Amino acid sequence: MINYINLKKYVIFLFFILLLVSLIVFSSSNFNAAKYGLILWANSVVPSLFPFFVATDLLSNTQIPYILGRIFNIFMKPIFNVQGEAAFSLIMGIISGYPVGAKIACNFREKNILSKEECERLLSFTNNSGPMFILGTVGISMFGNSTIGLLLLITHILGCLTVGFIFRFWKNTTITNITSSNKHISLSNNSLSNLGDILSKSISNSISTLLLIGGFVVLFSVIISIFKASRLLNIITFAFSPYFKFLNIPSSFVSPFITGIIEITNGISLISTIHVKAISINIILTSFLLGFGGISIFLQVLSIVSKTDLSIKPYFYGKILHGFISAFYTFLFIKLFPMFNFNL
Repeated sequence: MINYINLKKYVIFLFFILLLVSLIVFSSSNFNAAKYGLILWANSVVPSLFPFFVATDLLSNTQIPYILGRIFNIFMKPIFNVQGEAAFSLIMGIISGYPVGAKIACNFREKNILSKEECERLLSFTNNSGPMFILGTVGISMFGNSTIGLLLLITHILGCLTVGFIFRFWKNTTITNITSSNKHISLSNNSLSNLGDILSKSISNSISTLLLIGGFVVLFSVIISIFKASRLLNIITFAFSPYFKFLNIPSSFVSPFITGIIEITNGISLISTIHVKAISINIILTSFLLGFGGISIFLQVLSIVSKTDLSIKPYFYGKILHGFISAFYTFLFIKLFPMFNFNL
């Protein structure tokens, strides 16, 4: 009998073979998809994320996390069961967008600023979609309405904070102050003399992470193209249609939603173009995808986390929870506040 480990290896091997064959069979559409992914990465991802990556890496080498720790410790410990320094990851994760929050959490672990359990809790709720993407790209560019963007941003942040509170019980152990001494040393021993070295390392780390993200963007653009060209997306859509019908959601949303589960930007873009009188369906499904983040971002985070001793499980569970909670909050806001109800 084939054991689980061997079966897993066979499945992965089969997937790689199918991917290679698909790249050859659908080479024409794949080429255009790869080119689109590369353009998307160069024009949107690099300009928006590179400055944040460098800035957060530089700031993590200063006393900023330590200072924030002293200020926010009174809130972070009782609410999220993490030390105050975690506020840096939460704030930058909300401001910067995917995958900055996860990168900072991993940096904290590598520098021993927080414990393993605390960093895993951070992974569950500090890696979020940024306001520039939600307000600008989704709200204004895709839906053509800034108020929809505002609604999605509010429920997205409320969702991440709720997940953080729930995950305060993850591996619930007493927080040991790793160090006020060691922590203080690690954050304060940088001077002007080694600023050039710190800056070059920050730029190098940021470029490395961006190249990794670029690879995922291009790869998943190609995978979505293969799904469409091979009609596999149609088969998946057909399989999930009964569940959407049960929830009283039109079948036209199934394919865009599945696309969003794979890669968030493409999926939300398709959902925003579906014209229905009950546009609240579009908004609620978009809210779920913003919270969940998609498989593409999950693998980006996995590639960052795999360099540490942190478990990816809290991130995965946290993002599923984030998706459902954000969608629920969005539903409540639409029902309770007339200014957020866009149904015809």
